[in-house]
Amino acid sequence: MTKTQDWPDGIFSARMIEALVADGAINIETPLDADQVQPASLDLRLGAKAIRVRSSFLPGPGHTVEDRIGELKLHEIDLRQGAVLERGCVYLVPLLESLDLPDGISAAANPKSSTGRLDIFTRVIVDSARGFDNVAPGYRGPLYLEISPRTFPVLVRTGSRLSQMRFRKGQTRLSVAEHQALHQEQTLVFDANMEVGEGVALSIDLKGDGRDGLIGYRSKRHTAVVDVDKKAALEVLDFWDPLYNRGNDDLILDPDEFYILVSRESVQVPPDYAAEMVPFDPLVGEFRVHYAGFFDPGFGYAGAGGTGSRAVLEVRSREVPFLLGHGQTIGRLIYERMAEQPEVLYGTALGSNYQAQSLKLSKHFKPFGNLA
Repeated sequence: MTKTQDWPDGIFSARMIEALVADGAINIETPLDADQVQPASLDLRLGAKAIRVRSSFLPGPGHTVEDRIGELKLHEIDLRQGAVLERGCVYLVPLLESLDLPDGISAAANPKSSTGRLDIFTRVIVDSARGFDNVAPGYRGPLYLEISPRTFPVLVRTGSRLSQMRFRKGQTRLSVAEHQALHQEQTLVFDANMEVGEGVALSIDLKGDGRDGLIGYRSKRHTAVVDVDKKAALEVLDFWDPLYNRGNDDLILDPDEFYILVSRESVQVPPDYAAEMVPFDPLVGEFRVHYAGFFDPGFGYAGAGGTGSRAVLEVRSREVPFLLGHGQTIGRLIYERMAEQPEVLYGTALGSNYQAQSLKLSKHFKPFGNLA
């Protein structure tokens, strides 16, 4: 395939992403990491510097990101040997990847699962953008990542991977009827009482059955630094307060607190599809759910070591305390067609961190209790 050749409609597989790299549609400053290309996405790597800016921004039509940086820059931080990004600050990092997309091919970004579970707010910005995390078909130019740690100070370095990008062509999202047909054929959600319509609705588990009543975690304040590139290095209780069911099957979310919770249902993503978590309805509650929304082909899939996986939810209340009840619907999983089935699925063969998960913190923490 080349930039001038027709590409099939759908979400691009790992093989197609590698073809974009070989064709120069994705430009890289340094060779790709061995595991950088995922079944349906590309991990994006931080460049050599972070720029502390006064505020978040969008460049808008006719303006480059560099134009706005010149107006808002406070100072630069060298990332080549590693540096700490402080919570509550806004940073902009040029990425090691840039784009020269063929006409008709667009891209979208999302935080990686581990990024979301650390409450690191990230968004990709491109020149002339009217919105975050979306790249128009045929875009040619650099990529930048806005980073704002919300809960923990984090240690990052050149090459750290906090965000991921999907590439697509054409209309990829399933209709209501197509979601229902796929569920009948392959079972998207393992709950006979959960309806499938405009995606798969997911609800919250506040019982903690099978986890000794553990229903989630609430982040602590004033913690040590989290190194985003080190796995299983941190003690859970140094950073999190465990939350347990105390007999009433509900939880009041405190404003400006960050929670890790889990869905009541188990789901799967068949090999020919990808999925994305979106908020159920902004009118349902004053809280944000699931920063990191991409679910790769094979997530929870029996053939890839899954047999159904829960969705771990990153939840932050907004202005007021909000009462969540067990079984309350809080999000939807929207399915999209792949342009082709990936050669390797998300799961055990890929060494995926969150296959067959239940309630699970990010990969940076040691196991807690009887939970892996």
